Amino acid sequence: MNPQLLDKPAHQPTEEKLVTLYGISWEKFKAIEAQLEDNRDVKLSYLSGVLEIMSPIGEEHENIKSTLGLLLEAYIREKGIRFYKRGGFTLEAPGYASGTPDESYSIGSKKEVPDIVIEIIIASGTINRRELFKPKKVPEIWFWKSNQLRVFHLKEGEYEEVSRSTYFPDLDLALLLRYIGHPDQYDAVQEFEAVIQGECAEGNV
Repeated sequence: MNPQLLDKPAHQPTEEKLVTLYGISWEKFKAIEAQLEDNRDVKLSYLSGVLEIMSPIGEEHENIKSTLGLLLEAYIREKGIRFYKRGGFTLEAPGYASGTPDESYSIGSKKEVPDIVIEIIIASGTINRRELFKPKKVPEIWFWKSNQLRVFHLKEGEYEEVSRSTYFPDLDLALLLRYIGHPDQYDAVQEFEAVIQGECAEGNV
């Protein structure tokens, strides 16, 4: 394994790098995870012997994640839906899978397993990221990749792509995507809120 991944470099490159290791036992993975636990610029994903190490977490990744989160939360609040922001905490099926989404939410009430996890994909790997969260039966996964937003809902044990979120059936994903790509985050949220408020006002007429 590249030893540079174990230490935080003095100069952070902006491009995310992904290293994939095969034939890694669960025990070996946990040992690597423990070694890297203080390095927040590294993200680990493990699935059935395959370990992906992403480093660093780039500026583009963080900007998209934070903008998407702000927009989604603005929409949820405008709709008066109770929600709990869960952040990026690790979901594990010991011995088989471990993944840390970029963001996650429980809708309606706080639950042990979040209802929605969000993944921002800048550097693609070999792991099927839907499989990472299947053992925990996460109901819905959102992926942003290459200026596309895709939503998958768990149905009868398999993830199926859907055109609308089950939790927010009135949310236009194309509209959300447009504001994710807005050059100014503050303006994006303000303008998005105005559009949503306008839609709500029309619905009440």
